[in-house]
Amino acid sequence: MRNPRDFAKPLAIGAPDPVLEVPFRPSRMIHFLDFSNEKMVAKAADIAAKADILLGNLEDAISVDRKQAAREGLIRAAKQSDFGETQLWSRVNSLESPWVLDDLTELVGEIGDRLDVIMVPKVEGAWDIHYVDRLLAQLEAKAGVARPIGIHAILETAQGVVNVEQIATASPRMQGMSLGPADLAASRRMKTTRVGGGHPGYQVIDDPDPDQPDAPRRTAQQDPWHYTLARMVDACASAGILPFYGPFGDIKDTAGCEAQFRAAFLLGCVGTWSLHPAQIEIAKKVFSPPVDEVLFAKKVIEAIPDGRGVHMIDGKMQDDATWKQCKVMVELAEMLAEKDPELAEAYELSTNGSGASDARSELG
Repeated sequence: MRNPRDFAKPLAIGAPDPVLEVPFRPSRMIHFLDFSNEKMVAKAADIAAKADILLGNLEDAISVDRKQAAREGLIRAAKQSDFGETQLWSRVNSLESPWVLDDLTELVGEIGDRLDVIMVPKVEGAWDIHYVDRLLAQLEAKAGVARPIGIHAILETAQGVVNVEQIATASPRMQGMSLGPADLAASRRMKTTRVGGGHPGYQVIDDPDPDQPDAPRRTAQQDPWHYTLARMVDACASAGILPFYGPFGDIKDTAGCEAQFRAAFLLGCVGTWSLHPAQIEIAKKVFSPPVDEVLFAKKVIEAIPDGRGVHMIDGKMQDDATWKQCKVMVELAEMLAEKDPELAEAYELSTNGSGASDARSELG
C-alpha cells in the first residue's frame, strides 16, 4: 500500500499532478457511440449538444474487425469536432484483451488533452486500477498532457463486487463507477439474459389466504440489482467519487427504463448510460431533480440561510439534516440550469453562473 503522502504525487516524471477532488459536471447520461459507424460519427456533434457525456465505445458491441476503426474514428472525431461543454470519454477494451494497450497508448498520445475519462471494463480489484493509473501517468508525461485523465471502473464481476471499496480508493484518478449487469449476471451464474432491469421470476408473493388457500395471491417483481447498486453507491460516496447506473438493454421498454433509472437516482446515482437517443431524454428527465422539490428546497434555504435550528415550513419540520439535503438538491439544479435553459426557467434560477460554479466543486 502506498504511503498516503505519496497519493497526490504523479506516478511518472513529467505527468500532471493528480486531482484530489473529483470535478462534478453535468453527468446525467453517458451516451455510447460507435465511432466506426460513419453515420454515428456524422451525428456526434448534434448528439453531444443533447448529452452530458459522450463516450466512444471500443469494447463490447464493437466486433473484432471494427476495433481499430472505432478507435481511429474516435480520435478523428475528437480532433475535428467541437463537443462544447460535453465531456468526452472512452470505454477501452478489457485489460486482458489484445487491444487495450493500443487503445490507451493511441488515445492518450493523440487526444489526451481532449479526453476527460477512460472507462475500464471488468475491474476486479485495486490492482487493475494501479496498472492503468501508472500507465496513464507515463503516457501523459510522454504526450505532454497537462490535465490528468480520470478512471471510471465498471463493476461487472463477482470479484469486483467483493473488492468494490478497495477499487473506489485505489487512485486519485478514480472518477466513479458504473454497474455492468450483463457481465455481472454471467459472472454470478444468474439465470437471466436481460441487460439491466428487473425479472418476472424474481419476486415476492403474499401468504396464502387461510380461508381460500387456492385463491390467486398477489406478487411483486423485485430488483435483482438493488444490493449491488446500493453497495456501489456507498463505496463511491465514502471515497468521494461518482456512482452511475449502467445499461438498460430493452430500448423499446421506455417505462421500464425510466423506473430503473429513477430507482438508481433515488439511491444516489448521479447518472446512467444511454444506448439510444430515446434514453438520453429519459435520463435527462429522471436525473434532473423534480421541479417541485427544487422549489421547496430553495424555500427551505431562503428561510434558514445558516441551516441552524428547527423550523416548520409548509407543515414539515426542517433542521440541519434536511437543510443539507436541500443544499444538495439546489446546487445540482443550479448546475443543470447552466446547461439547460428550460430547466433554468422551471427551477426559477438565473443562468449568470453565480451558483453553478460552486456546485461543480460538490459531489452531489
